[in-house]
Amino acid sequence: MRKELLYLLLLLAGIYSCKKETDPLFDKSPDERINDTLHRYQQILTQAPYGWKALVYPGGSPKSVFSFYLQFNDSNRVRMFSDFEPVSTSTVKESSWRLKALQQPSLLFDTYSYLHVLCDPDAGQNGGNYGEGLGSDFEFAINGITGDTLVLTGRFNRSRAILVKASQREQTDYYQQHINRGIDSINHILTYFRQFALGNVRYDVSINIYTHRIVFTRIDNGKVKSDTTGFYYTNKGIVLTPAFTDGTTTIGSFDDITWDGGAIRGTVNGQPASITETVRPLALDIAAPKRWYNYALDRHRYWNTPEGFIVNGKRDAYGLATLPDFVAATYWPEAGGPGTDAFGIIVPEDGQLTLMYGVLHNTPTFTNDGRIVFHDNRLFGDLPPDPTPLVRTRTLMADPTGFFLVQTSANTYDMVSAKDGKSWISWVF
Repeated sequence: MRKELLYLLLLLAGIYSCKKETDPLFDKSPDERINDTLHRYQQILTQAPYGWKALVYPGGSPKSVFSFYLQFNDSNRVRMFSDFEPVSTSTVKESSWRLKALQQPSLLFDTYSYLHVLCDPDAGQNGGNYGEGLGSDFEFAINGITGDTLVLTGRFNRSRAILVKASQREQTDYYQQHINRGIDSINHILTYFRQFALGNVRYDVSINIYTHRIVFTRIDNGKVKSDTTGFYYTNKGIVLTPAFTDGTTTIGSFDDITWDGGAIRGTVNGQPASITETVRPLALDIAAPKRWYNYALDRHRYWNTPEGFIVNGKRDAYGLATLPDFVAATYWPEAGGPGTDAFGIIVPEDGQLTLMYGVLHNTPTFTNDGRIVFHDNRLFGDLPPDPTPLVRTRTLMADPTGFFLVQTSANTYDMVSAKDGKSWISWVF
């Protein structure tokens, strides 16, 4: 009897376990569930009464951030503003969008929009790299929603993005063009170096309005220290993300920005702040001139540039690139033998690039305060009929005040006039 009872219990347990395995865990199929999720996100996006404000952090442009305003409708159209440039801030652009299941729910912007500008492979459109732009995205996986915030990740370049429900004021700011772009006046400051002042605190500051990045530089314990952060535009000015912090000083935004008397003025934490011109930076790499010179000398090669000096804000102010058959200008240490350098013009000749003519210099002097001083010797080579661009460039380089050198990457430097800081040229190795 016991054996029979045991067999009966085992049989019932087997039947019960088989029944559990065939019970569905969900009352809908996977396709139905994903469609429900997409429908839910569709409602969330289209039913925000004042649209959405978005921040996009391009995966291929570390520290950069761009702000957008988006208003979705049920016809899968989206009206969009962007703070990328003045036109996109003031002009609404309409394009299409859709939701799709691509391993996870995804938000796709499938016709050209302001979001696509950041991805444009033509670097002339966005200040990025040729072939990839700023490395941003226009297709985003939806990671989820918390409160009024959607969190997204770019499907190709892993750009981060967040969408937050906009307020009526934020909607109005875009449609009535209340976004403060006063920081763009940085281009009115003609010196290469600019200084940020907040009370008694001073920083060298470099602002790139194309990539939306700010670099704060100062001397910390005797060493040059730089911090880079991104920024986006608001109705007051700019917000830094993340905020810049230095000891007890925190700069999270620069508000009430105006261009006034040759300077950018505004407030930080309610206190007056400004950005002004300066000839000599607070933090100067005094070893840079000799490092620049020796880098080419030790490799028996040269520095080159595709255009001449920027002077008072004008690119190639002396027209160096207008010289006949101009390809590039070069500075070549000891091109003429020991003690003789050449600032020359490269042109094509017989199918190859040739240093055709220019100015010979004696070995430059390097000062203890971080300047290089060039020593003009004479012209050389077969000069063009009108050598005026070369002659004017020669005069600038012969200035006895000399130049500062600023290393901008592993193989690029900017050479800045130490006389007034309003003339500089960019060298590439």
